[in-house]
Parts: sequence; C-alpha cells; structure tokens
Amino acid sequence: MNKQGTLFYVMGASGAGKDSLLQAIRTLYPKQLLVAHRYITRSSQAGGENHIELSIEEFTQRQQQGLFAMSWQANGFYYALGKEVELWLSLGLDVVVNGSRAYLEQAMMDFGHRVVPIIVDVSAEVLEARLYARGRETPEQIVDRLARAEYYRGQCPNSGFVLDNSGSLQQTIEQFAKEYRQYQDSLQQLSCYSMSRDEDILQ
Repeated sequence: MNKQGTLFYVMGASGAGKDSLLQAIRTLYPKQLLVAHRYITRSSQAGGENHIELSIEEFTQRQQQGLFAMSWQANGFYYALGKEVELWLSLGLDVVVNGSRAYLEQAMMDFGHRVVPIIVDVSAEVLEARLYARGRETPEQIVDRLARAEYYRGQCPNSGFVLDNSGSLQQTIEQFAKEYRQYQDSLQQLSCYSMSRDEDILQ
C-alpha cells in the first residue's frame, strides 16, 4: 500500500503571523515538508505571503476547469490551492497549506484523516497592534478582522494543535518543531503496531 502524505492545514487570523511561520517552515524543512503557494485575487505587491496573483476572470476560469483542490472567499478576495496538492499527497509527500478557518470542515471531509489542523493564535491585543502596524486595512476592516478572529478562537479539532504566536517567531517555530516531532513519533508507533499485527496474522 502506498503511503499517503499528510496535509498540515495552517489557519489563523490575518495578522497572526502565518506568513512568517510558513516561510520559516519552508526554510527549515525543505526535505520533509512542501509548502504550497496559494492563488489569490489580490495584488502580489500587497505584501504578506508569496502567492500567485490571479484576476477574478482567471480565477473563475481555473475553478471551472477543476484546477483547484480547495477554494473559498474571504475578506473580499478569492483564494485557492491548486490540484498539485492532491498529487503531492498521493505521492506520499507531506504538504503544508495556508488554509481558511471557515473551509476547515470541507477540507476534513475531502481529505479525511490526512488533515492535521494547525491554528496560529495571538491575543486580541497583539493582533490589533499588528494589523494597525502593517497599514493594509482601514479601521473598519480591522474591526471586522478582530471580530472574525474572536469568533473562531478556540475552535481547534482534537486532531490538531494550537501555536501561540504572541511572542517571538523563534518561540513559535520551537512549538511547531515539538508538535511535528510528536506527530512523526505517533506515526512511527502506529506503523510498528500495524507491522506487528500483520506478522501475527501471517503466523
């Protein structure tokens, strides 16, 4: 049986620090984890993540052609992850994606046990300060983002884990490294158990 890859589904409020964390993962785990680029109807010059900019027409066309594995709308933009994600997982590769909190339920329906939800969380005070500091949103938009962040706070499935990014990025990376090691160890134990069961059956 071919090993199926794991989908690490990273979520969090805009301004929580997902982009910095994903860039760190891309740098620190080049052999173990593939970080997928998102397709967004937002200017690539807007700052933040390294995404692929599409016009609304381009996005709609690709969506109709079935080229997206996941797609959603939030904060006035359209977002998607390409079908390459499904290919990588089928090849047994572990993939990290920048997902939507609202889309998590659908992702877990589509990818099942392969999904490991990761929430990047910060306090409301830290999030507000970061949003104002980056200067990308109006005060009204910041209020909306803070309300959305509060709505989703604490909603992490038991199969996932939360990273507190209120402090330094290094501290968050250390949290991720610990959780990732524990996840790998649990897979190894499960694999050893399965092999033992198979040997018992053959005997």
